[in-house]
Amino acid sequence: MQSIDKYSFNGKRAIVRVDFNVPLNEKFEITDNTRIRAAIPTLKKVLAGGGSLIIMSHLGRPKGPTDKYSLKHIIGEIEKLLGVKVKFAPDCMGSDATEMSKNLKPGEALLLENLRFYEEEEGKPRGLAEDASDEDKKTAKVAVKAKQKDFVKKLASYADCYINDAFGTAHRAHASTALIAEYFPNDKMFGYVMEGEIKAVDKVLEKPARPFTAILGGSKVSSKITIIEQLMKKVNNLIIGGGMSFTFTKATGGKIGDSLVEDDQLALALRLLDQAKKAGVNIYLPKDVVVGDKFGEDANTQVCAVSNVPDGWMGLDAGTATIATWKEVIMSSKTILWNGPVGVFEMEKFAKGTAAVAQAVAESTQAGAYSLVGGGDSVAAVNQLGYADKVSYVSTGGGALLEYMEGIELPGVKAIRG
Repeated sequence: MQSIDKYSFNGKRAIVRVDFNVPLNEKFEITDNTRIRAAIPTLKKVLAGGGSLIIMSHLGRPKGPTDKYSLKHIIGEIEKLLGVKVKFAPDCMGSDATEMSKNLKPGEALLLENLRFYEEEEGKPRGLAEDASDEDKKTAKVAVKAKQKDFVKKLASYADCYINDAFGTAHRAHASTALIAEYFPNDKMFGYVMEGEIKAVDKVLEKPARPFTAILGGSKVSSKITIIEQLMKKVNNLIIGGGMSFTFTKATGGKIGDSLVEDDQLALALRLLDQAKKAGVNIYLPKDVVVGDKFGEDANTQVCAVSNVPDGWMGLDAGTATIATWKEVIMSSKTILWNGPVGVFEMEKFAKGTAAVAQAVAESTQAGAYSLVGGGDSVAAVNQLGYADKVSYVSTGGGALLEYMEGIELPGVKAIRG
């Protein structure tokens, strides 16, 4: 495994897997360029070292080539941020890609078209009938895996070295995130995004300054079980907000009205609370909540105790007493991990709790705490509210961050480390 800071890119073509899966509006304008901005230092490092760039990424979940998911829509933004003209290969497997990569000169950059236009990238067959037999599915999977080898080999043939800087897809054993590394046994490395993500998560999970507080939001307990169990072994305080908190409230006998709940996870919620008690971990569930008579911006609202939500009403945000308690805990922390909003953040009427958490995390960081914010909605919150540069680290990884926090070895990380 090489280090990007020590590797000589002079005269070499570097194929870099980035995560440019950015949101586009109906006019194909980028609405959040965070992921592109994050990869620029890595791309500039190659160019400054006398190398040339072959940039590859996916965009969306296409079922085949389609204009909607073409990476051509983001070329202008890459050029603006990178400061060089970016050539474009309209087919990542086409003869254009081969010729253009072969003829790249030092200081030049080439963007390959969306890798997921090919089923070989993910290694999963497409176009199978819904009623396909298990045998047909097995045959199709074997066929795709066979084609995937040629796909990977061709991608690798474009370059002299490989950089993985796509932490957001590091939990997938895809062609461009894991398999391609085999072709560069002595010339593979992490980019700055990957390096930074791994260091940031390791700092939080391995040697946190204490008190260590984790804030978990989102809608479902079921999707966070393993993370909660892992964090129980590490944190001093666990703040649980968002829709998932109502499963805990109902499990302990609270009346939650029409709030979101996973009835099949009630026993689990009680078990987790018991685990926390035995581990000496302080759990902070909401005390009061902002409730609405429907799920919408035009809902009538009131504030009530979390365990006494009227029938026909649903909890949609943290209440003032809850926010005050959470803020006190966050401000007294030395390490903070935040994953998931604590209310329906996309609706302004129910965004106060998430905004208050973002502000508290930022203030605590300014006072000396180390903070890691990860997960799409919490990242969106710190970006939109202007706190991104006031926390220690904003993770670009969603599922990858969660799996890494669970202690799972990510294929994209393992492929580089060997």
